[in-house]
Amino acid sequence: MRIAILDDYQNIALQSADWTDVQNHGEITVFNDHVCNTGDLISRLEPFDVLCVMRERTALTGDILRALPNLRLIVTTGKRNDAIDVATASELGITVCGTESPSTATPELTFALMLALARNLMAENASMRVGGWQVGIGQDLAGSTLGIIGLGRLGAKVAKMAQAFDMNVCAWSANLTQERCDELGVTHMATKEDLLRASDFVTIHQRLSDRTHGLIGTNEFKQMKPTAYLINTSRGPIIDDTALIDALNSGEIAGAALDVYDKEPLPVSHPLRHCDGLLLSPHLGYVTRNTWNVFYGQTVEAILAWQNGKPIRVIEL
Repeated sequence: MRIAILDDYQNIALQSADWTDVQNHGEITVFNDHVCNTGDLISRLEPFDVLCVMRERTALTGDILRALPNLRLIVTTGKRNDAIDVATASELGITVCGTESPSTATPELTFALMLALARNLMAENASMRVGGWQVGIGQDLAGSTLGIIGLGRLGAKVAKMAQAFDMNVCAWSANLTQERCDELGVTHMATKEDLLRASDFVTIHQRLSDRTHGLIGTNEFKQMKPTAYLINTSRGPIIDDTALIDALNSGEIAGAALDVYDKEPLPVSHPLRHCDGLLLSPHLGYVTRNTWNVFYGQTVEAILAWQNGKPIRVIEL
C-alpha cells in the first residue's frame, strides 16, 4: 500500500501522530509543496492507493479521480471537504473519510487580527524597526460594535470572545434567526446593510456557496463606516478583491485583515500583497499544534479502520 500526505507545508505531519501501524502496512510519502497544474498533479498521485488531504489545499475533481486507477481511499482533515468530488469518488469505489475539527483556532486568529488592526500594530512595528516610536492611535474594542456575518459554530465562539472584551455584538446571515441570536445574547440585524452600517469591526464566518460568493463587494463597502475594519478568516471569494483594494485605497474603510484568498498559496504578484492598510496572513486559521494532532491522529485512525474493513467518519453525499 502506498500512502501520500499532501501539502504538508511545515513538514510536521509525521510528527503530529504515531504513524507506526500505518508504516507497518505501507510506504508513506510526504509532499511539502503544492502542485497547481492538473497534469503534474495526476502524474504525482497516480502511484498511490491512499491520499491524505489537508483541508481544501488540493482539489480532487472528478477528472483527477478518474485518472488515478490505484486510488482506493481519501482521508481529508475536517468533517467535509468541498474540494473533493465525493460523488465521483463513490462511483469509482473510492472511500472518502474525514476527521473531527477543533473549533477554537480560527476564532482565536480572528481576534489576533482584530487586535492587530485596532492597535495599528503593522505601522507601529514598522516604525520600531527603523528607530521610530508611536505613529498612530488605537481603537478600543470595549464599547465598539462587532458585526458577525454567520453565527454558526465558529461565529458563535467569536461572539463569546467579543462579549468578554465588552464589545457590542450583532449578527446577520441569510438564514439567521432571532432565536439563535437570543441564545447567544447577540443583536439580530434584519439586513446585511444594517449590520455593515452599525459595525466598527466586521468579521465573516460563513461557508462559501453560490449565495455567499462575492457577498462583500463595492456596494457593501459603501455601507461601512470609514473608521471600520473588515476581517475574513472564512473563504477568500466571499469578498471581492478588487472592491476591497478600491475601498482601502479610497479610504472607504480604515483597514482589513485577510487569512484566506481566491487562490492559495497567494501568487507572489497578486495586488493584495501590495495594498496599504491590509494585514495578510497565509491561511493560518486552523494551523495550530492541537489541530494538527487531531487532524493527523484521526487520519491514522481512518486509514487503519479502512484497512480493517470498517471505515470510520465516512463522508457521503
